[in-house]
Amino acid sequence: MSILLKELATLSKKSILFLCTGNSCRSQMAEGIASKYLKEHLISSAGTLPEPVNPNAIKSMEEIGIDISSHKSKKMNDSDYDRFDLIVTLCGDAKDKCPIIGTDKHIHWGIEDPAKYKGNDKELIKKYSNIRDIIIDKIKLLKTELNNQK
Repeated sequence: MSILLKELATLSKKSILFLCTGNSCRSQMAEGIASKYLKEHLISSAGTLPEPVNPNAIKSMEEIGIDISSHKSKKMNDSDYDRFDLIVTLCGDAKDKCPIIGTDKHIHWGIEDPAKYKGNDKELIKKYSNIRDIIIDKIKLLKTELNNQK
């Protein structure tokens, strides 16, 4: 297992940040999902260029009983990254702008941006739900890795 996960396992209440560009879809969904599955951790999300939370992200999360309708997009500044034990970037843009890349505090999950998808309402929700399910699977794997290091 990576040094990062070994170090995280020694901390009592680990702080995890999910970071993408807009903090409107993927990172918001990840924050909601991680708050459900990683209750023993402090979970946050942010963006490098925040935008309002996407209504389709809210709808796709409602399908699985997670309410992110009160979430607000947050801006991440370079000086803020040190506050977190782990930063998970969800898009290449955030990865490129994150100064901790290459350190043991970072994991990158390159996940497609559902906001760039074009389609009717039914197709859009299906796309967001597919992305949500990818994030759920990744968070469950992360939970397993963290638990194996205890």
